[in-house]
Amino acid sequence: MRTTPSILVATWDSGLLRVTGKMVHQELADQSVRSLVADEHGRALAIVGGHSLCRRSSEGEWTEVAKSDFELSCCAPLGDVVFVGTDDARILRVDPDGRQEILTGFAAVEGRDKWYAGTAVVDGKVMGPPLGVRSIAATCDGDVLLVNVHVGGVPRSTDGGLTWRPTIDIDSDVHQVCAHPTRPDVVIAAAAKGLCMSRDGGATWTIEQRGLHAHHCSAVAFGRNDIFVSAATDPFAMQGAIYRRPIDSDGPLQPLDGGMPEWIEGGADTNCIATRDSTVAVIDRSGRLYVSHDDGASWSSPVDPLPVPSGLHIC
Repeated sequence: MRTTPSILVATWDSGLLRVTGKMVHQELADQSVRSLVADEHGRALAIVGGHSLCRRSSEGEWTEVAKSDFELSCCAPLGDVVFVGTDDARILRVDPDGRQEILTGFAAVEGRDKWYAGTAVVDGKVMGPPLGVRSIAATCDGDVLLVNVHVGGVPRSTDGGLTWRPTIDIDSDVHQVCAHPTRPDVVIAAAAKGLCMSRDGGATWTIEQRGLHAHHCSAVAFGRNDIFVSAATDPFAMQGAIYRRPIDSDGPLQPLDGGMPEWIEGGADTNCIATRDSTVAVIDRSGRLYVSHDDGASWSSPVDPLPVPSGLHIC
């Protein structure tokens, strides 16, 4: 008998919510949880409380792997090592015993002096996140690390983080980078200029916009056969839409149907599209969760809106 997968919803200040069918269970109440990813054993890693890298067991028990004085923003495992990004654009290497090392090579990447914090003026006030690492990805063969700096492009390392080279133009304003789970050559990224596509492990990129109603993309994920991407007119848009396209196609992106509304509230932010096997989940900025169990062909919204999300993971 096929079991219903659980969807883990990380939130900015309401802990983690486990959604199984129509049931919602809270963990880590009143804490900030960011950057949910699977480790090498299929357990979940996350940034908790801004300073702790933590691991969640399949039974929902949390343990602290490492604690840092830095404000941590995201993480990605590579074997039994975890690479952790910070809100001031550093990369830490965390060993299995919790020992931490700042990757000095990342501080020396060419063009770093041109990185800048993302800002916008809303009602006369300057708003936006700090200059920082927004997402990290490793190709499935472990040969390439890719770090999305906001705003600083996607630096790339092929020697385990010792040295780094810039790739995409920093003004592409990348919001998430994602590596294919079984194809090391295929990498995607969501950027303010559209869907970024690489077929050489992130060394070079093309930017694709056809089919999108607007070019500001903030989240991406690989399904079994398709790419899923969120687009809106700007980071503060009242509505956005989710699109798909076969991974090996170069045709226009297509909006989702099958029960997914034409417009979702505010779009889906970084890390707010998740996939596993035939299950796809999307959560918008209002906390409305949409779930598909047939590769995105049909959709439902199984629970009432949740607190403001910071990410999704399917386990």
